Amino acid sequence: MQILLYDTTLRDGTQREGLSLSVEDKLKIAYELDLLGIHYIEGGWPGSNPKDAEFFRRIQKTPLQHSRVAAFGSTRRANSQCNDDPNIRALVESQTPVVTLVGKSSTLHVEKVIETTLEENLAMINESVMHLKALGKEVMYDAEHFFDGYQLNPEYALATLDAAATAGADFLVLCDTNGGALPSFVAQVTRTVREHFGAEGPRLGIHTHNDGALAVANALAAVEEGCVQVQGTINGYGERCGNMDLIPTIANLQLKMGYQCVSPEQLRRLSEVSYYVAAVANLNPDAHAAYVGRSAFAHKGGIHVAAIAKVEESYQHIDPTLVGNQKRVVVSELSGRGNVRMRAEELRLDLDGNERVVLQRVKELENKGFQFEAAEGSFEMLVRRSAPDYTPPFELLDFTIIIEKRGDNDIASQAMVKVRVGDQMMHTAADGDGPVNALDQAIRKALLPHYPELAEVRLVDYKVRIIDEHRGTAATPRVLIESARDDERWSTIGASQNIIEASWQALWDSLELPLLRDREKVKVDKE
Repeated sequence: MQILLYDTTLRDGTQREGLSLSVEDKLKIAYELDLLGIHYIEGGWPGSNPKDAEFFRRIQKTPLQHSRVAAFGSTRRANSQCNDDPNIRALVESQTPVVTLVGKSSTLHVEKVIETTLEENLAMINESVMHLKALGKEVMYDAEHFFDGYQLNPEYALATLDAAATAGADFLVLCDTNGGALPSFVAQVTRTVREHFGAEGPRLGIHTHNDGALAVANALAAVEEGCVQVQGTINGYGERCGNMDLIPTIANLQLKMGYQCVSPEQLRRLSEVSYYVAAVANLNPDAHAAYVGRSAFAHKGGIHVAAIAKVEESYQHIDPTLVGNQKRVVVSELSGRGNVRMRAEELRLDLDGNERVVLQRVKELENKGFQFEAAEGSFEMLVRRSAPDYTPPFELLDFTIIIEKRGDNDIASQAMVKVRVGDQMMHTAADGDGPVNALDQAIRKALLPHYPELAEVRLVDYKVRIIDEHRGTAATPRVLIESARDDERWSTIGASQNIIEASWQALWDSLELPLLRDREKVKVDKE
C-alpha cells in the first residue's frame, strides 16, 4: 500500500526558533526533496510574507520530477466572501496545483480565538474548500487542533470534517497541533473518523507535533488506522519541540511496516538528505538521530562489538546501508580487543597482534581526559605508533609561549619550538593570532623545509571542552582539532591541565598523520 509523503519543512519547519531560510535555501531543499521522492512539498504561506510569494514564482520555472507543490493558508475570514478574502486570493495567485487549507476543529478556538460562531466556522470551511475546488485545485483540509477539539466536542470536530468533505476536499488531515496526544487516543479517534466516512469517503492524512516526544508514534498509529498521507518535516524541525520527523517515519513505514513510500534507491538517500537539509538550515545534524545519525549504528561496548563481529544483526535493528548509513565501531575505555581490531580494519591498518597494547594505551589516555570516539585520527596514530617498524617522521621536543600585552587592547603571542627531523635539530619561532596559532605556525615553519606537502594541510576546526568543571580554572581542558587536505579530513585530540600542551598534543597528531599515510602509500605503490 502506498503512503503519500507531505513535507512542510519550508513552512512549518521554519517556525523552529533560530531557523531561517532564504528563497535560495528553500529552492535547494525543494529540489532535494523532489529527488527523495516526496509526493507533496508545502512551499509556504503566500499570504503571509513576500519571501514565500517569491518562492512560488520561482519554483514554477523548474518543473519537479516527483513532487507536487502546495501553498498553505487559512480558510476565509469570518463574515466575508472568498472572492474578497486576501488570503484566499494569495493562495490562488501562487498558481500551485495543490492548496492546503487550515481551519478550526476545536470549539475553544472557534469561540475564544477567532471569535465567531460555530455555524460561521463551518461555512468558512465549506465555502473555502468549494471555492478552490471550483478553480481545479487539489485541496488538503488541515483540521487544526483536531484531537484536542475531539476531546472537547467530538460531534463538532466531526462536523468540521463533514463541511470540508461535502465541499470536495481531496484529503482530510487530522492535526495534533499542540503535540500532546497519545498513540492510543490518536488510533481510536482516527478509527472513528474512518468509520464515520466509510470506505468511499475522502482520504485521510495525519499531521503531528512532537511536544510529547510521540509525533512519529502518533503518525504510525494513524496510518495503521487508515491514514494514507503523513505530514512532517525533515529532521523534525518545527515550532516548540518540532514536527513529526519524516526521516524515521519513512524508514519505519517502509522497512518495519511494509508500506511503500519511496523507491529503495531513494530510501538509501535518507541520511544524505537529512544532513543536506541540516547544512542548508545552518544547524548541526543530530549525531544520535534514529536511522541516519552518525552514531545510529555506532558500537562502543566490548560485548556488543564482539557480537556484531560474528552476526551484525545481533545489535543492529536494520542493515544501515538501506538508509544510506554505515556501521561504526567506537574505541573507548569501555572497549574490548574486538573494538580495537574492527576499528583498525575499518582504517585498513594491520595491528599485527598489538590489540591488547593499543587497548591498554587507550584506557590509560582516556583516564587522563582523552576521548577517542570523535578523534579517529589520534586513534589511528596510536595504532601506527604501536607497529614494530614505526619511525617518527619528526619529534616535537619542547616549546615556549610568550604572551605580551601591548597597550590597552593589543595582545601579542609568540611561540618558540624545538623540533628534530632525523639527525637535524631545529629551533624556530613565529607570531600568531593567539598562542595556539603561534604554536601551529612555529611547528610548520620548522617542518615545511623537510615536508613541503604539509602546506596543503589546514586546520578547519578547533574545539575546547572542560572535563572536570568542578575544579574551576584548574579544570582539565580537552582539545579537539579537525584538519583537512583536499577532501580528506581527520580529527585529533589532546588533554592536559595546560590548554597549550593539550593543543600541542592534538597538533602533533594532526601533522604527523598525513605524513605516515603518504609514507605508506609510497610503500604500497612500490610493491
